Amino acid sequence: MKKRPDDELVFLPLGGSGEVGMNLNAYGYGPESNREWIVVDVGVTFGDLSTPGVDVIVPDPSFLEGERLRGIVLTHAHEDHIGALPWLCPRLKAPLYATPFTAFLIREKLVFWIR
Repeated sequence: MKKRPDDELVFLPLGGSGEVGMNLNAYGYGPESNREWIVVDVGVTFGDLSTPGVDVIVPDPSFLEGERLRGIVLTHAHEDHIGALPWLCPRLKAPLYATPFTAFLIREKLVFWIR
């Protein structure tokens, strides 16, 4: 891939940056009109006294819907990094990349949600 003058690297924090929980960060490369993205983690955070009646909070991936996603990289198997997969996988439609242990837990989580 040859670099073009209008190529740029973009970091887009959609959840969890600067806090524990709800991690979803995207990295884009290319010109604005034809950018490709890699998503790193899709986690949840849990409700507390400030969110009565809310048990789970997931990041909003709306910006990425319809974009060219090259993949979702899952760094490790904590819920704040993989917990939103059942909600977000149908919306993001990209291959998942993970270590064997994380992949095992993801399979178990998604099979449970499909039943």
